[in-house]
Amino acid sequence: MSRFTKEMETRAFELLALYPEKRSATIPLCHLAQEQNGYLTEESMVQIADLVGTTPAEVLGAASFYDMLHTEPVGKYVVGVCTNIACLLQGGEELLGHAEEKLGIATGATTDDGMFTLEDMECIAHCDHAPALQVNYRFFGPLTNDGFDALVDDLSAGKLESEVPPHGTLSRVQRKHPIAVPLEEIVRHRRDSDAKEGERLAAKAATEAKEGSN
Repeated sequence: MSRFTKEMETRAFELLALYPEKRSATIPLCHLAQEQNGYLTEESMVQIADLVGTTPAEVLGAASFYDMLHTEPVGKYVVGVCTNIACLLQGGEELLGHAEEKLGIATGATTDDGMFTLEDMECIAHCDHAPALQVNYRFFGPLTNDGFDALVDDLSAGKLESEVPPHGTLSRVQRKHPIAVPLEEIVRHRRDSDAKEGERLAAKAATEAKEGSN
């Protein structure tokens, strides 16, 4: 499926109801579409644009900014090996090389069976467990080569489905409540903040002008 299924469409309207401005739901809706399809399809971006009142190009522009959103098909499991400094010093590069051998693909590619996509990642904030990696943004580490092999075998056998859902599912807990602050109060605070900033800049300009005339 490309566009939202009936069930996902219901969830999409529930998401829209959480935000005072529809455009604010763009990224959550992108994640919802990715949960359904594993990545963002062109059709889903068109539908999201219709829902939030923007254009497909704007949805693509927002989605392409974030590494967690994919606009091309990826594997059921996206494996991201960290090679930043802490993991690098503990063998992160070597682990990534081993991962390429184990999966039979280069970094950035997807296995022929569509099971795994391999990525080289910057810091994943799991430094005390270096070398570490993420599978669909769930953390694992520290990992040896043998540990990586065991992880891949368990994922392939479906032994970790309760822990690592297919790519796209960020959380099994759905948000049900909108923001608690009324929109009018948010607007008032923004206006007050803008007014104070304007006063500060005006005072700064007056001070600079006075100093320049002396």
